[in-house]
Amino acid sequence: MRMTIELASPAVRRAYLIGLGIAITGAVLFSAKAIVAKLLYRYHVDAVTVLAFRMLFSVPFFAAIALWQSLTAAPLTNGERLRIVLLGLIGYYLSSFLDFLGLQYISAGLERLILFLTPSFVLLISFFFLRKKISAVEWAALCIAYAGTVLVFLHDVKLGGSNVALGSAFVFASALAYAAYLLLSGELVRRVGALRLVAYAMCVSSVACIAQFFLLRPASMLVQPVEVYWLSLVNATFCTVFPVFLTMVAVSRVGAASTSQAGMIGPVSTLFLGAIILGEPVTAIQLCGTALVLAGMYLLSRKKI
Repeated sequence: MRMTIELASPAVRRAYLIGLGIAITGAVLFSAKAIVAKLLYRYHVDAVTVLAFRMLFSVPFFAAIALWQSLTAAPLTNGERLRIVLLGLIGYYLSSFLDFLGLQYISAGLERLILFLTPSFVLLISFFFLRKKISAVEWAALCIAYAGTVLVFLHDVKLGGSNVALGSAFVFASALAYAAYLLLSGELVRRVGALRLVAYAMCVSSVACIAQFFLLRPASMLVQPVEVYWLSLVNATFCTVFPVFLTMVAVSRVGAASTSQAGMIGPVSTLFLGAIILGEPVTAIQLCGTALVLAGMYLLSRKKI
């Protein structure tokens, strides 16, 4: 791809760079979700409430797309409907809920590093349960990436205490849930289409998150300071809806491989946004750990190509 781009006309190269810029923008916005969540927690709201507000503000967008898709695409079978419900509950409800729970206890930078290991979890699940072989290069990539995460984790434990372990466990479980979603959705994406699947699954997740709120919290919790509403709107639009569509546009322009590699900016952007907006420290250990995780995931992405 690199050689092709270098030899291509300026117009083709410009189109590629625009697509790459779209992918980077989507990755940065999606990663900023952790920053917005940390800001919301300053107003003494919990993960259940943060997630409910996120879905309340984002579900109109996904519902509109789901309605459009239902009118223009072939009807779903009962089996496909059941799988979409399952995927929505695993990939967007459970994964998001565990992630927001973890963010109550750990830094935004560590959260993003753990979530960035999701491709490695897909590989390990495939190895243990689907009997997929892992090459020496892939094992090396896994070791490098996990070494980086452990380095940052130990650093944060030293500064933040025992709650860091609890928060990391929640985010780790979140990444595992999303890895399971990716594995289970492969065949269905080919049959239903990525846009349709995401819209339907997000609608399922929204219903689950909002229902969870009303089951666990009084309706009076919907009354919050105006800052909570504005931050939730930012979380829903700029950190949820926009990244989904930007990523899809990027994939259509530059391909899944280049879009995936552009996503490596996520942990770095979160680290520095956390320092600028939240006042989280950026230390040499965090930078080294982040570099190791990025290197490991880059090796995995090159291997898949």
